[in-house]
Amino acid sequence: MNLPLIIRAEEHSEKIAIATTDGSFTYRDLLHTSSQIATNLLQNSEDLQEERVAFLIAPGFEYVATQWGIWRAGGMAVPLCVSHPRPELEYVITNSGASIIVAHPNFEGILRSLAEEYNLRFILTSETLPSNIARLPEVDITRRALILYTSGTTGKPKGVVTTHQNIQAQVTSLITAWEWTSNDFPGETRRERILHILPLHHIHGIINVLTCALWAGAECHILSKFDAETVWRRICDGDLTLFMAVPTIYVKLITAWENASRERQKTMSEGCGKMRLMVSGSAALPVQVLEKWQSISGHFLLERYGMTEIGMALSNPLHGERLAGYVGKPLPEVEVRLVNENGELVPVGTPGEIQVKGPGVFLEYWQNPEATAKAFQDGWFCTGDTAVVENGKYRILGRMSVDIIKTGGYKVSALEIEEVLRSHPDIQECAVVGVADIEWGERVCAALVLQGLQPLTLESFRSWAKERLAVYKVPTQILIVEELPRNAMGKVTKPTVVELFC
Repeated sequence: MNLPLIIRAEEHSEKIAIATTDGSFTYRDLLHTSSQIATNLLQNSEDLQEERVAFLIAPGFEYVATQWGIWRAGGMAVPLCVSHPRPELEYVITNSGASIIVAHPNFEGILRSLAEEYNLRFILTSETLPSNIARLPEVDITRRALILYTSGTTGKPKGVVTTHQNIQAQVTSLITAWEWTSNDFPGETRRERILHILPLHHIHGIINVLTCALWAGAECHILSKFDAETVWRRICDGDLTLFMAVPTIYVKLITAWENASRERQKTMSEGCGKMRLMVSGSAALPVQVLEKWQSISGHFLLERYGMTEIGMALSNPLHGERLAGYVGKPLPEVEVRLVNENGELVPVGTPGEIQVKGPGVFLEYWQNPEATAKAFQDGWFCTGDTAVVENGKYRILGRMSVDIIKTGGYKVSALEIEEVLRSHPDIQECAVVGVADIEWGERVCAALVLQGLQPLTLESFRSWAKERLAVYKVPTQILIVEELPRNAMGKVTKPTVVELFC
């Protein structure tokens, strides 16, 4: 028995599945190429039996075919981030216990040496794929499918494991709520078509856009990287039906619109008007951004709430009233509750921690049973986010931990960054905080206590940090202080550090 995702793809075989700058690929192309990749991965074995396969490929057809090939061979997909430096890639590869690395030739320089160092099988996407397709294993939907790495309050990122069943539940919930369709729109020649501009090592891009589109039999038009002018050109074509992005991207698109001529602005706005839905997520959407986008596009952006461990949990309605600053109600098949610090339900109008239960909730943190057990209370996943219910709708109030920073749609750990910064030869102590920012949600900032008299410039500091941290984790502002503010117990007071940057 094939996975339901594969069975559904077979029903749409001649339709376009993926479109890129390299051309268009049908569902038949995707099924054929992924079966070749699965055959290659299997070599002489019958089933990868949840072996981890790490892969580093820019967004596009090869990425999707590789992800599907891993799944069809019975493996667990471990997508790597194209912008991560070697130490971050090495951490994910070793922590996941990957036995195979698949890479586009562009990344051979950084990954082949890692594969050799850890004695892992290394495959380039440029290698010739087998013409004879092996008998592929039957993969039960309860099997582990995907490991995505997410930052928590305890430093190093944790591997979030989802099964095929979890993914299916996440996808079908969104398809129901947002009414994805595989049919042509009545009276029109166009199909459901979404532009994909999000990273593909993150749940937003993998589940909400890519997998929802392919489950629905829609077209997914993928850009290898975000570029505001390219996105606007595609929107102006007028053939897109959906668009999903993070607030940072909407800010950049607004800037590009404001810099365009009057005539061009009119065409851009008309392109937006031809879409049926525009969504914002992964970070809080500032009201002024929402209002400006509405004036440009005619769309009141649909905000939703989710995270790597749960998929999407809350959403404003597709039809009906959406309120600025609110994330609506629980999605289909998702249960949500708010509790106080004692784990007791709070009355309506009282803030509490968001806890989630449902078939989309992840299976476990990879090889970390302690963290997994700690993340649940009576079967409910503890998100660490606080919210309040007002007029029947949820409003997110923020993180319970000051050590989690949301920047540009990414969740990063201040503790993880501090651990790296303390290895700098000129830094004695440091405190990393998130400072409110209209474009990024929060900017990563660092207060530093230096050792010795050696000066430290932001440029040299960032250059050093980029070799060790993902670029979105690298502080954009530093402040040299004589000592860090502390409370009576000697603990650094992060709110006071934030004030230093304001």
